[in-house]
Amino acid sequence: MHPILIIVFLPLLAAIVAGLGNKKLGFVPSKVVTTGALFISCALSWPIFLSFLNGSAEASVVPVLQWVKSGDLDFQWALRVDTLTAVMLVVITSVSALVHLYSWGYMSEEPDQPRFFAYLSLFTFAMLMLVTADNLVQMFFGWEGVGLASYLLIGFWFRKPSANAAAMKAFVVNRVGDLGFMMGIFGVFLVFGTVSIPTILQTAPGVLNGSTIGFLGYRLDTATVLCILLFIGAMGKSAQLGLHTWLPDAMEGPTPVSALIHAATMVTAGVFMVCRLSPLFECSPTALGFVTFIGAATCFFAATIGTTQTDIKRVIAYSTCSQLGYMFFAAGVGAYGAAMFHLFTHAFFKALLFLGAGSVIHAMHHEQDMRYYGGLRKHIPLTFWAMTMGTLAITGVGIVDVAGFAGFYSKDAILEAAFARGTELSHFAFFMGIFAALLTSFYSWRLVFLTFFGKPRWEQSEHIQHAVHDAHGHGHDDHAHDHAHGHDDHAHAHHDAHGDGTAGYHPHESPFNMLVPLGILSLGAIFAGIVFNHAFVSEGEGEFWKGALVFHEHLIHAMHGVPHWVKWAPFTVMATGLLIAWYGYIKNTRFPAAFVDQFGFLYKFLLNKWYFDELYHFLFVRPALWLGRVFWKVGDQGIIDRFGPNGAAWVVAKGSKAAVKLQSGYLYSYALVMLVGLVGAISWVIAR
Repeated sequence: MHPILIIVFLPLLAAIVAGLGNKKLGFVPSKVVTTGALFISCALSWPIFLSFLNGSAEASVVPVLQWVKSGDLDFQWALRVDTLTAVMLVVITSVSALVHLYSWGYMSEEPDQPRFFAYLSLFTFAMLMLVTADNLVQMFFGWEGVGLASYLLIGFWFRKPSANAAAMKAFVVNRVGDLGFMMGIFGVFLVFGTVSIPTILQTAPGVLNGSTIGFLGYRLDTATVLCILLFIGAMGKSAQLGLHTWLPDAMEGPTPVSALIHAATMVTAGVFMVCRLSPLFECSPTALGFVTFIGAATCFFAATIGTTQTDIKRVIAYSTCSQLGYMFFAAGVGAYGAAMFHLFTHAFFKALLFLGAGSVIHAMHHEQDMRYYGGLRKHIPLTFWAMTMGTLAITGVGIVDVAGFAGFYSKDAILEAAFARGTELSHFAFFMGIFAALLTSFYSWRLVFLTFFGKPRWEQSEHIQHAVHDAHGHGHDDHAHDHAHGHDDHAHAHHDAHGDGTAGYHPHESPFNMLVPLGILSLGAIFAGIVFNHAFVSEGEGEFWKGALVFHEHLIHAMHGVPHWVKWAPFTVMATGLLIAWYGYIKNTRFPAAFVDQFGFLYKFLLNKWYFDELYHFLFVRPALWLGRVFWKVGDQGIIDRFGPNGAAWVVAKGSKAAVKLQSGYLYSYALVMLVGLVGAISWVIAR
């Protein structure tokens, strides 16, 4: 049996066992089954990746079954294994396995653990289906499966109205993007007569060269229409500007879910799809320009919002949005290898940051507002060091031509590629990326300084006051109220031995099963760049990818030849952002408030996320609700019910009342009616 079959289907089997067994199976068996399955998948994925890395493996397709045969539409369910798949397998299974392990500690007080672990494994299976797809319909199956599982995970605490609303929002916004993806697939089948990805990519240049297609009443370039439609699907799934509004709200799910959705899996599906279909995108410079612009705009837009957020998870969520922008504009300028390299390194440091944030939230009785943290590095030192490693990686700390953390290699490769491409759009992307790097450094270090440095500000938090009150008044096991609201809180209260005004509250380091994933991911954040840099983005890159994506040798040469200031620009802005954050949150803590007083309008604009939610509410949500009310009150109740079932019932009721009057009970009355009826019938016959 080919290992890819075990890698893909074992998480599905585990999800079915844990999901159907649920509480009857028990907490520990369901966790062992799902976590064990993911670690097996992970253990089988790394050898596949390493065999492509050392050049010993070749691309292969493993058939599963004949799926659809209808007229010209004929395709198998088959699993494709090439370099691109191998990279994604490692990323998905590694992060998912560690998230499963981390959830043992984080969700330990949760009464619905089997359901949670079943959802996690189902999500992983859907993502694996997506990246091993050999045809577009199979990719779409995984695409929708990921959407469904994310809906279930974001809304896991379904008794919380905010979690329900966030899950619905993610589902609806993704449907908008998925409509574009569906139309793109229909268009591809119309033009190519097949949905087989290898066939489409081989024949694309010949079929699309100079051809046009009718779309919305216009004759347009076929390649441009197909690629932009497919990319709209990627915009939804990867939360690009315009279809990004679901991503920050997805923070309503438990923290391990945030790590899984935002690090390695769901949000990177769009980047993977664009890289997988790169030969198709290469046929349309217009579509690539569109990808570049959207990616660059997103990377800038999300970074500006990240600077004002106070919820620790939302800051990291907006940083995800921004980093995905980098990946897309890398693909837009033709540096697909650099896009995948950043996807690979980002998975490790972003999962690390989210799980580190979860560890902080766990220690702080589920308080997520960074304004109520402070001074935590002494209390949770291991979490502090893990999050510092993640921050060093995401801000791209490193020295040119020497060494650096993971993000230093991949982000610099993207920025150099954008500059080296030499078009107006690529230069726009470069400068947007540089400015976003400055903001990324600022908000990432702001998070670290607010959380781990300064004086404790815990006594201002209602969450923590409740924790102390519960622990003193009711003991440590009073969780019933919290579960009713969808939280699993952990109260640790002691007498105020420190005398630091923290009302006797003392944060505890997370349990061992939460710290092990942090340690492993820290290694990824430190070494993933330096170890894999040569394979992903260097002159031998074409050998590593083996045709799994488009490789531009000339762009690699051009990247080496960029001016020195381009190579040093990311380091300079990273240091600048760090200094501004240090000055504002360590040296002169009155500076942020003074800045807000001076630039109140700008601050409010960014704090309200550029008013996208309000705009969408006005343009789409209110009209949709109004239309729904019209259909309900006027259409359904006023017309259909009135003249349909209710009207028929009314006629029967009135008719029965009239009939009652004929039911006198006297025999001669009935005889008279029968005689009249008989005379009437005979008269009708004679008249004819």
